[in-house]
Amino acid sequence: MPDCVHELAVAWLIHTLRAWLIPRGGFVFGSEVKYALKPRRGRKSDVSAFLPTSRRPPARGAVGIPPDLMVEIVSPSPRDSRRDRVEKLEEYAAFGVRWYWLLDPQLRTLEIHELARGGLYQRRLTAPGGVLREVPGCEGLTLDLDALFRELDRLDATEPQEPPQGSADDEA
Repeated sequence: MPDCVHELAVAWLIHTLRAWLIPRGGFVFGSEVKYALKPRRGRKSDVSAFLPTSRRPPARGAVGIPPDLMVEIVSPSPRDSRRDRVEKLEEYAAFGVRWYWLLDPQLRTLEIHELARGGLYQRRLTAPGGVLREVPGCEGLTLDLDALFRELDRLDATEPQEPPQGSADDEA
């Protein structure tokens, strides 16, 4: 189940990618778009994007066109981490997704993989933070990973809040 760390990273990436991509004529989507990887197999990535030079996805229904970019926020559980790093890596490559990003909030890293001619991903970049002014495949995009990680740290530093007590409306 996605938690606040996961959703904060998703929101940050969507905001950053939209600010860069929408003026250029591309599209950015959140986690509820279903991609039809095979006739009976679909996946929902955390973030996906179609660059301006790509075919447009359909407005409704499952998407059978591979986006240019799919992003997964790596979950802390070993089972989910394996799914992101192994299963989805293979499935997205077979589907034809050119760029696959893995953002790991725990390790504070971003990995960028590019689909190579043989149909397998090649790692093009691993960034342990910093400001990326040259993002492979995304000319003109700047990613301030330090800003993202500061925001995640700020979330981690907050005190857990007590659950709300019953209000006067709850009393009979």
